[in-house]
Amino acid sequence: MKNIGLPVKPPEKICNDPLCPFHGRLPVRGILQEGKVVSCKANNMVVIEKELVRFSKKYNRYYRVKKKIHARLPDCLNVEPGDNVLLAECRPLSKTVSFVVIENRGGK
Repeated sequence: MKNIGLPVKPPEKICNDPLCPFHGRLPVRGILQEGKVVSCKANNMVVIEKELVRFSKKYNRYYRVKKKIHARLPDCLNVEPGDNVLLAECRPLSKTVSFVVIENRGGK
């Protein structure tokens, strides 16, 4: 298991996934994001929903915006809908996937 350079707990399971930052050759870089898993129906991919608070100058008040992010899910991590996860930016893996899940922080 290699060190990815971030202060996260490495997974206990070992996988043979080449796109795993811990056991494969996928480097992580850039920003870290945290969000809630909405769907994990696709093969090795999850949909994360992030809630943001924005300010409207016109109405002089705050409002909420939900943003969905697609992320790669390595085989060594177990994630279910409702869990809070930590994402790390990586190279573009497909048209919509540029993040990888690096830690499951539980939740529900």
